[in-house]
Parts: sequence; structure tokens; C-alpha cells
Amino acid sequence: MKDVEHDTTHGELHAELADKFDTTAMATETTLLNPRFYTTDFDEMDRIDVSSVREDWDKLIGQMKSDPNKGHFKKNADWDEVDWKGMDPALRSEFIDFLVSSCTAEFSGCVLYKEMKRRGNNPDICELFNYMARDEARHAGFINDALREAGMAVNLGFLTKSKKYTYFRPKFIYYATYLSEKIGYARYITIYRHLEAHPEHRFHPIFKWFREWCNDEFSHGEAFALLMRTDPKITESWQAKLWIRFFLVAVYSTMWVRDHARKDFHEALGVDIDWYDQEVFRKTSTIARQVFPVEIDIDHPRWIPGLRRMNAAMITMEKAKRKGGLSGRIAGALAGARAGLAFASLYLIPVKRNTPPASVRLEPSY
Repeated sequence: MKDVEHDTTHGELHAELADKFDTTAMATETTLLNPRFYTTDFDEMDRIDVSSVREDWDKLIGQMKSDPNKGHFKKNADWDEVDWKGMDPALRSEFIDFLVSSCTAEFSGCVLYKEMKRRGNNPDICELFNYMARDEARHAGFINDALREAGMAVNLGFLTKSKKYTYFRPKFIYYATYLSEKIGYARYITIYRHLEAHPEHRFHPIFKWFREWCNDEFSHGEAFALLMRTDPKITESWQAKLWIRFFLVAVYSTMWVRDHARKDFHEALGVDIDWYDQEVFRKTSTIARQVFPVEIDIDHPRWIPGLRRMNAAMITMEKAKRKGGLSGRIAGALAGARAGLAFASLYLIPVKRNTPPASVRLEPSY
């Protein structure tokens, strides 16, 4: 009888959460802050010649082929039962948003890498993206299993067909995806190390899987570092340096705004959001010296105030969108202008110059 009551309670909770959170709709929505799906010039990608980085390339491919995390993304005895019903509603809402956003980002990588592999003929490129699509599929599936436990799994098949795709030239894919993979590593390892020291704040078992998980992110970033190193113009021309600067500011400021919208989530983790984001930026900036000749000065006096102005403008834009009507459109346009000015101020912070090392390869060290 007890088991029947337990199953009934869980079934009722699943129905309640599924009614409240349409996770597939959340994942499908296209906004400035939501993870996007990308497409690119696959023929140009297929023409890449990795001869100039062959030694490092073969080592990385060998590591990926060995598949060190083959058995990692499976629930085991360390997967504690999750008290979704007893979870604070505000925390539950933000945590679900975190899981959906993470699942969408991982699946976005899977879709892009799988398409690169499908359309290509270059054996080096096809092998790389086959392994990376495999990893990202596991990541997305594992997060979706966590959502499925609460009756809120994202319909990934529907997402593939309905999500809008953004076209980026290959070099922009390199910049954006390299940063996405490296910042993913920095985010996961920072949370993992914090919860290793403060296990009382681990309110969900998925965080226990972050260490090996983030090493996949790290190796994917290594692949894009090598791809960029195959053509000096991708990182060394003056135009490239301006674009790298743009993507650094865009990725960092997006993370800041997104994280500051999850106050209860970070409070439950026992993490100060300002400290956490700066720590992730610091790790990512240190890692990115392997390939980027410029680095954002995150200790500059204008950095934090500029991020705060950006966040305030984005909050106003969201309120204006919900308000609607003429007044909402005017308020949204004014807030958009403020966000643009905040971005320009961040972009114009003098950068730090860097000479990348001869060998681009790194290993996880945090």
C-alpha cells in the first residue's frame, strides 16, 4: 500500500510539474539568452587541413577514441532520490530552467557536430565530429533523464525540427563553440569543487557527475583550439582580434545576465553569483591564452559596473516584453539601447595582449 501511495504522489507531482513547465516549449523558444542551434558552411569545414597540428591532433583523437567516459553517464548508487515535492518552488523553477538550458546547449552541440560529420568527406574532420556528437548526445540524454524523473523531459526530436537555426561562418563557429566548451568546463569544475568542499549544498545528485563531464567539455575545446591553429588568419589578423574580443564580451556578459536571473539556484548552492562568474571568467581567460592573442581585463574598473548595467537593461527589456503594447515597445527599445551602450563600454575596455604558445594542447588542471 505504501508503494502505491508513493507512486501516486509522484505521479500527481509529475502531472503538476508537467502542467506548469512546458520544457520543450522552453527549449524551443529563441531569445537573446537561450542556447541556439547553429548551422555553417560545411564545405569550408570539410576543406580543413590539420597537417600543421598533426602531432597534437592525433593525440587528441586517440584520447577521444579511447572514450574515457563511456560508462560515466549512468545512474548508480550515488544517484540519491530527489525530493521535487519538498523543493522550494522558486528553487525548483530556476533549477528546471538550468536543466532545460543545459540540455538544449548540449543537444545543440550534438546536432551541429552530427551534421558536420554527415556532410563531410574529410576523414580527420568526420572522425572528430563523430566523437564530439557522441559525447554531447550522452550529456543531453543524461540531463533529460534528470528532467524525465520529474515528468518534464524535453522532446529532443521535436526540438530538432522546430528550433530556429542561426547561420555562423566557420570561424565564428570556432570562436563561439570554443568559448562555450571551455566556459562549460570552467562552470562545471567550479561548481564541482565548491560542492566537494560543501556537500551540504548539493541539493541534486547530478552535480556529482560534473568532474568527468567537464573533462569532455575541455577536450572539445581543445579540438576547436587546434582547428583555429590550422590557419593563422583565424586568430592573428587584426579583424580576427576584433571578433575574438566581441565573442569574449558577448559570451561573458550573456553568462552574467543568465546567472543573475537564477538567484535562488545559486543561493541553494551556497555560491555568491558575482564571485562565481568572475571565477569562471578567470579560469576561462587563463585557458584561452592557449589560442587567443587577446584577453578581456575582467579586473578593469568598468568591467563589473558594465555587466550590472547590462543586466539591469535586460531585466527592463523582459518586463517591457511582458507588458506589451506601445508603451512596452518603447520601454523595450530604450532598454535595448542601454544594453547596447553597456556592451560597447565593455567592448572598449583595453584588452590584455598575449602570445599563444607553440603547442596549443592543454590538460584539465582545476
